[in-house]
Amino acid sequence: MVTAVDITEDEKEYVIKAELPDIKKENVKLTVHDNVLAISGERKYEKEEKDKKYHRVERAYGSFLRSFTLPEDADGSKVAAEFKDGILNVHLPKSAQAKPKSIEVKIS
Repeated sequence: MVTAVDITEDEKEYVIKAELPDIKKENVKLTVHDNVLAISGERKYEKEEKDKKYHRVERAYGSFLRSFTLPEDADGSKVAAEFKDGILNVHLPKSAQAKPKSIEVKIS
């Protein structure tokens, strides 16, 4: 099973948005280890009913794993995520050193 993701960035954070339709929150695992963020889980196959005749089965079932190397300016210790309506949003803040700084310079 392949999970589609979008990755965006702004001045504060990176956001990974993963599509996980028909997957329960308890079947999704998010880990950060050795500068790699991993999203894994499983979409379980619905039990086949004897009185139903299947004409087409296109949706993928089974285990999945997507992993991403964290950018140098990301703070892997502060990852946060929410799961709603089959979408997992992972928020990866940028480290304090990476944020743009404004310095006032006095002109003489």
